Amino acid sequence: MVRKHSLDRREIIRLGGLGLLSSSLTPLLARAANPQKSFVEPTGAPYQGTDEKLLDEIQRTSFDFFWFEASPETGQVKDRALANGNDTRAMSSIAATGFGLTALCIGDRRGFGKSAEILERVRNTLRFLANELHHEHGFFYHFIHMETGARWETTELSSIDTSLLLCGVLTARQYFADQEIKDLATKIYERVDWPWMLNGGTTLSMGWHPESGFLDARWEHYCELMMIYLLGIGSPTHPLSPETWKAWTRPVIKYQGLEYISGNDPIFTHQYSQAWFDFRKKRDAYTNYYENSIKATKAHKLFCLSLHERFPDYSENLWGISASDYAQGYTAWGGPPPQGPIDGSIVPCATGGSLPFLYEDCIRVLRNIRGRYREKVWARYGFLDAFNPLTGWYDQDALGIDLGITMVMAENHRTGMVWEVFMKNPEAQTAMQKAGFHAA
Repeated sequence: MVRKHSLDRREIIRLGGLGLLSSSLTPLLARAANPQKSFVEPTGAPYQGTDEKLLDEIQRTSFDFFWFEASPETGQVKDRALANGNDTRAMSSIAATGFGLTALCIGDRRGFGKSAEILERVRNTLRFLANELHHEHGFFYHFIHMETGARWETTELSSIDTSLLLCGVLTARQYFADQEIKDLATKIYERVDWPWMLNGGTTLSMGWHPESGFLDARWEHYCELMMIYLLGIGSPTHPLSPETWKAWTRPVIKYQGLEYISGNDPIFTHQYSQAWFDFRKKRDAYTNYYENSIKATKAHKLFCLSLHERFPDYSENLWGISASDYAQGYTAWGGPPPQGPIDGSIVPCATGGSLPFLYEDCIRVLRNIRGRYREKVWARYGFLDAFNPLTGWYDQDALGIDLGITMVMAENHRTGMVWEVFMKNPEAQTAMQKAGFHAA
């Protein structure tokens, strides 16, 4: 999630919500409020290939990130790397490893690598997670050294990042017909003590530090949290009560005629749980979350277009911001309502991660970026994490979770494979039943 400072995207969102970042963001927000000069789009030709060709390129380059920017011995995936490769950093994100395990399944299905080598990489990853990597009550530290597994600095034991990892673990368990993989994945999942993370409350804590105990911040309003609660409710060994599904709030946003459930969070919060859990044609007592994410994506597009006078690069062909790098480091930004130091930047995973929700609108943006900006935004691992065509700033890095959500959602749009494979886990089916889901 982040890396030019010690905070991750969820911590940035939380602090921003508490107003604790306001002093540092005020000058940026003030500059962002001023209209930019006119914008002239690059004159390069639009992308010439088919949509399928572009999606194949996106997925192939993303697979390369998860293959080459991971340790062959431990399988742990770097949090970020230089977009052109040759990166020497050693910090791994367990969330990126979760996306990486899913990417290995996709890569095997699509022939991006040799099946025997992919199978061995998955085995190595799960062996390390099951038998060597330190955990507390089954939960892992957010960031670790990719080769040794040592905790990175003072990073927290993370409930959301452990959950992202588990989604990849359980995808691999169902995809590969390999008993060792199935046994290791089951061991990793079933030892997680979900009630421990409640810390005596009705909602889950965001994490734990050995130095100070549980974080005060809790998963208490709609965001990317659905996967955490469903994984916990479905656990056969240390389950959460189905009542926890009712314990978090579902605030409603109304914007330009659209009404949908959402917190004041970036668009990725509408993507992450739905990368694995299939909410299509299902609803609980509150909503159909798949349709809800369609509305959220439409609203985000409209929000970006509403900023056109200040940021003339935003158009039907170029929109989308989510938690990402920007010129000053890393931030969480989005809307509606406006969040963060919006400055006209473009974040490809904002539309890439929403491909199943609003395909024609999202692929139009990705085709435009790939075609007109070419090598400025496209490198060995596909799209750079972010760029700003108004200021001429182009990121140097690619981020594992941002490449991951794009690769997974591209596959779900193309074939529904990740949904199909993951939902074969009986625990996922049980969890949705206990949470009250039924045919929409």
